[in-house]
Amino acid sequence: MTTATPPTWNATILTLYPEMFPGPLGLSLSGDALARGTWGLEARDIREHGLGRHRAVDDTPAGGGAGMVLRCDVLGAAIDAASGPDDPRPRLLMSPRGQPLTQARVRRLSEGPGIVVVCGRFEGVDERVIAGRGLEEVSIGDYILSGGEIAALVLLDACIRLLPGVMGKVASGEEESFETGQLEYPHYTRPRDWEGRAIPDVLTGGNHGAIAAWRRAEALRLTRERRPDLLRRNEG
Repeated sequence: MTTATPPTWNATILTLYPEMFPGPLGLSLSGDALARGTWGLEARDIREHGLGRHRAVDDTPAGGGAGMVLRCDVLGAAIDAASGPDDPRPRLLMSPRGQPLTQARVRRLSEGPGIVVVCGRFEGVDERVIAGRGLEEVSIGDYILSGGEIAALVLLDACIRLLPGVMGKVASGEEESFETGQLEYPHYTRPRDWEGRAIPDVLTGGNHGAIAAWRRAEALRLTRERRPDLLRRNEG
């Protein structure tokens, strides 16, 4: 009898809404990879460690103010149950005040054993659990979401597509936006002419050197126009 090989990249999600997972990650390439066991997913309910008859997970903020805060004792217990002291996976907290998520960080995470992700809710989580459990705060952008679950799905999708065997061709990921420090060049396909707009002649001429040069030039042009900060960052 043969047994399935356990996934080498595993994601554990701590959330008040485990039913949100895998969500869209159960479809398309990521869903196929999940079904094949290329990656593993465990969504754990923080409320299992809640207090009292109503499984309370939050309380009013110290010092006063609006909203509620996830308790450190509840969240700490949830993290401990999901990730032991010998777990090599980084512990991440999806937070608008975290370090911006970059393609370089995504690639490093995809090359590791997986991730443990805490999805915040309410006004945030007690600061003490961030320090006490070594949580790395990660942001997907300068805006506020209702909770960390959607941000966690974004992070997972970015990592999973880089796992070996998920995308059809390795080259599919090597020339994408941010992989080279620039935005990606424009793409075209049939029909050759559409509503008075034609595919650039260089792409249909068969000169691969000229095509490569055109793509490099277009990537640089788009980056200068739309994200000059990327060029300044590379130069620095």
